[in-house]
Amino acid sequence: MTTTILLFLAGLITLILGADLLVRGASRLAAAFGVSPLVIGLTIVAIGTASPEIAVSLQAAAAGQGDLTLGNVLGSNIFNILFILGVTAIVAPVVIAEQLIRKDAPIMLGISLLTLVLAIDGNLGWFDGVILLIGMISYIVFALRQSKEESKAVQAEYAQEFAPKEPHTARNTITNIGFILVGLGLLVLGSNWLVESASQIAKSLGVSELVIGLTIVAAGTSLPEVATSVIAALKKESDIAVGNAVGSNIFNLLGVLGLGAVVAPGGIAVAERVLQFDLPVMLFVALVSLPIFYVDSRISRLDGGLLLSYYVIYVVYIIMRAAESPAISAMSVFMSIFIPLTFSLLVIAAYRSMRARKNENG
Repeated sequence: MTTTILLFLAGLITLILGADLLVRGASRLAAAFGVSPLVIGLTIVAIGTASPEIAVSLQAAAAGQGDLTLGNVLGSNIFNILFILGVTAIVAPVVIAEQLIRKDAPIMLGISLLTLVLAIDGNLGWFDGVILLIGMISYIVFALRQSKEESKAVQAEYAQEFAPKEPHTARNTITNIGFILVGLGLLVLGSNWLVESASQIAKSLGVSELVIGLTIVAAGTSLPEVATSVIAALKKESDIAVGNAVGSNIFNLLGVLGLGAVVAPGGIAVAERVLQFDLPVMLFVALVSLPIFYVDSRISRLDGGLLLSYYVIYVVYIIMRAAESPAISAMSVFMSIFIPLTFSLLVIAAYRSMRARKNENG
């Protein structure tokens, strides 16, 4: 078991290093060819930080381990909003851009609902994957068009973070290409180790690969997003902090799950409990972000604490369910009271905020 855990940690570290080198090389290379910092942030960095999820999901899908692929994607999306934005807001309250409230967050909710609809028959097949991939291409085109309409303040924020900081020479170009190639190699190697060790851990603990994917694999592959969002929040770069989490969720469903469904032999089987619990939880997470984002156009420390508490409850429930704990009934009752109550309070607060804005505008 010790060897397996060490292999898992080695795979995780290798994935993170690979993602960092890929993002560094690709973003600098794009800047050298005149791509704007905003576009780099919305596409290259967003895809780069999601590359651990891509590598792990494709490796698992190709090996016929669909539960690990599905668990990684769903778990990462739940982790990105509840844990990452929760911790980020506790570190430094985050201001929400108008585009995120009116466009990106509703798009995330719509894609989450689409995923649930596609999975309702118990399988995400090749055709479902193609639909999701078409959606990914459409979203990238949409994001690029929207980037041209962003305010100067947002463009300056991305320029500060992603503007080129080195002269454009042949040597630097070769170096950046080298970063990309090494990064891709590390991603392949790390994903192989991580998938192999995750499968062994699941067998050793007597739990399903789905549970491992929803928890430790999802949290591990989301570490690049954690670092990006928290550092951006500390630098008061709110658009990057929140946009990274929301954009990653959209890309996970459209790109990562879409590719996984296309690659997996026979598609990805969706278990009944996933349809009844994990997919609805992911949909709820996307839904709960709307009133939180809308109230005062910010995520306060109190909101961050609430999001984090949701995540703790979710993980505890998964563990109790996997262990078939006798206390699972009591936990279910608590969730059925606490979650609807807090969500209702958020909706009321968002409604009051909307009324107040209308009154201010005349």
